[in-house]
Amino acid sequence: MTLQTSRRSLLRSGVGAALAAPFLGLGIGSLARAQGASGGLTPVRFASNASAICLAPVFVAQDHGIFEKHGLKVEIVNFGASTEALLEAIATGKAEGGVGMALRWLKALEQGFDVKITAGTHGGCSRLVALQSTGITQLADLRGKTIGVTDLAAPGKNFFSILLHQAGIDPKTEVKWRAFSTDVLEIAAERGEIDAIADGDPRAFFWLKDNPGKYVQVASNLDHGFENRVCCIAGLSGSLVRDDPETARALTRALLEAQDWTVARPEDAAKAFLPQAPKNRTVEDLVAVLKDQTHDHTPTGADLKTEIAQYATELREINIFRRSTDPQQFAERVYADVLSA
Repeated sequence: MTLQTSRRSLLRSGVGAALAAPFLGLGIGSLARAQGASGGLTPVRFASNASAICLAPVFVAQDHGIFEKHGLKVEIVNFGASTEALLEAIATGKAEGGVGMALRWLKALEQGFDVKITAGTHGGCSRLVALQSTGITQLADLRGKTIGVTDLAAPGKNFFSILLHQAGIDPKTEVKWRAFSTDVLEIAAERGEIDAIADGDPRAFFWLKDNPGKYVQVASNLDHGFENRVCCIAGLSGSLVRDDPETARALTRALLEAQDWTVARPEDAAKAFLPQAPKNRTVEDLVAVLKDQTHDHTPTGADLKTEIAQYATELREINIFRRSTDPQQFAERVYADVLSA
């Protein structure tokens, strides 16, 4: 049994909450603030997307003193959906690290961005949904159809292109993709301009929850063999990993601890995300979203390299990665083991 497997098993049982309990009270936050008051914390700029509920553990780490416990004074910089700007900030040293979706990051890393992946943070959060009135219930029904996305480089487009390819449908020639702003996607579906929507939580989760019988989930990134695949990843600047491995290690450990906290007390993550949530949502609504994701799936080491290589293989098969890219070598190049040093 690996450390990762053991950790996840404990969290799935009641034991995880019990072990986490000493870290979940006021003690850790008070201790961390006391340490901060006396100085000695390493300043870190960390990039994230405040509108993505799956990244709420980052704000848990800030709100509950986890970063400080690991000797860090973290400034969170919200880049929203601008992944290119986020990655450029990390690669050029304007931020020391960040979190985001693997299928948004990996192509940029193939092109040479100096960002090292140090951990997976969770699975789930992308969904492919269709109005029940379309009659679409499975991937095979999408041949010749139009799928709406937020942009033509969206991670949802990449992921569901992989699934379509595996289902024997060419995602470039047998499916049409159309980009709409997030607030127009549902309208476009209702007008018949698109036949299905590929989008992320919390929006896609609430389309299904709020409209029983209106939408059907055709697929997600937690089915069709992807039940134990990471969705989002933590990446640090290459220069930080090379020049300051101690801070790289502390930051990665803090992020993983925040994931454990979220599993044990999802209401804290929900409260952290509430200011960014869609209108009229409650903490209970957001807890339901978080529990539908796999925040106990946080691979590192050989497990994470395997998952990165799998994605690289799949992206190469749909011609997003270059045919010359070797998936195993790519995974070795972009992953940095900062925990076992």
